[in-house]
Amino acid sequence: MKTVMELALARIELMKDINPNSVHWEMFKNDCMEKEKEQIIDFTNSFYNDCITEGESLKQSAEEYYNKTYNQNK
Repeated sequence: MKTVMELALARIELMKDINPNSVHWEMFKNDCMEKEKEQIIDFTNSFYNDCITEGESLKQSAEEYYNKTYNQNK
């Protein structure tokens, strides 16, 4: 499954005729993707707060959710 950010960046790349091999474009995309990952994990953590009391288990659960859902093709 692709995230909304992945879909948006791919569309921008096609619409604006951006060189996908540009170092600056890659840095921008990586920054956007990292921020989106953090937001997804933070959001997921909010659901686990009621179920899990240990902080490390909580973090692992949220990252596990992200990786299972969005990191399938990486």
